[in-house]
Amino acid sequence: MISRVSFVFFARICAWFLGFLLLLCSVVLLFGISSTTELIFPKKLSVENIHQAQKILYEGTKTKPDDLAAITLSESDLNLAGNYLLNRYFQSAIRVDLVNRKVRCEVSIKLSNNQLVKYFNISFRLGSENDETLPQITKFKVGKLLLPAKFANWVIHFLIRYSFLNEYFILATTPIQRVEIGYKTLTIFYEANSQNKSTNAQSRELYRQKISEIIELHDAKFRLSLADLLKPIFALAYKRSILETAIEENRSAIFALNDYVNSLKEPEKPPFLYKRIDLAQHFIGAATLTASMNSQVANAIGEVKELSDARAGGSGFSFIDLAADKAGSRFGELAVFSPESAQRIQKLTSEIKDYRDFMPDPRDLPEHMSEREFKKVFISTQSPPYLKLAALIDARIAKIALYQNP
Repeated sequence: MISRVSFVFFARICAWFLGFLLLLCSVVLLFGISSTTELIFPKKLSVENIHQAQKILYEGTKTKPDDLAAITLSESDLNLAGNYLLNRYFQSAIRVDLVNRKVRCEVSIKLSNNQLVKYFNISFRLGSENDETLPQITKFKVGKLLLPAKFANWVIHFLIRYSFLNEYFILATTPIQRVEIGYKTLTIFYEANSQNKSTNAQSRELYRQKISEIIELHDAKFRLSLADLLKPIFALAYKRSILETAIEENRSAIFALNDYVNSLKEPEKPPFLYKRIDLAQHFIGAATLTASMNSQVANAIGEVKELSDARAGGSGFSFIDLAADKAGSRFGELAVFSPESAQRIQKLTSEIKDYRDFMPDPRDLPEHMSEREFKKVFISTQSPPYLKLAALIDARIAKIALYQNP
């Protein structure tokens, strides 16, 4: 009886608390709704602007993270990247100003054509009050309502963590050392080898030499399968490794493969997956990104690239390419997940028969979709039709023995 009463009491407390939160959120949202905005909504971004925005957003996710120590962004860079990012999901406008070592930001989202509830407006200020390495919210307003900075910080971090924004901000958790706000510039300092400290230049060169040997011995009458490279390279990694060095060896092997497969100069004998060179490039590129950073970043980059290809002048959105990105990302993730996982990947990859043992057949998936066709069918990368097809790809990858957790 006591436990039942306690449960009911606890349930009521939870209900009151949730009700209070909902009421608070409703009040905050009401304050943000307005019939006017001071911001000018941007015109449709040009292809050049889109490419520049993507470069800014993903500068820290190159396949060679040791090449990057810092990136400096101007006000125009921040405004371009911000408008590109938000307008992928909402019709919106953003204005960023760098003043007195603070980032001042105003955002307006168009809700409807109704004259009374037309826009949702927020503004905030970022800075370092006590010399923190990363800037914090020092001021936050929803419409005209000023909220406590600490509460705003908590809400923003919660929204980022549990929304589509997390894939863009996930890089800020480990590789960014500090952020400096200067006069009209913002500089992000990266730990140059934060994700690459356990690679070895000597072993990487050894795998490059092994690749050269494989290429030299390969019969030119036959296509070079990516499996023809992966199998002997990971057999060598398995032979060279002990448990403590397995992750380091796998990174070196993957990076050496990427040096060949995604070389600026087209390889003499490019490897194929399902008779396509681009799929091998996508697979190894995603594996390299994941081994350098993490799978969420690799998948986000692959997704954005396909969206870019869907625009005029591109090859079109390809779920086939996206499947290769996802499979490569999974391969790279397990190759460096733990010493045990690294050795397991070495052993199983050294025993593969062909590329179907690490890449599911994607040839029935849609590709060459223009931006108009993509939006007509899938609307966005957050829509149920898109997520259903992405889940289908994930399910196919999960069925492959190599990618199943022991």
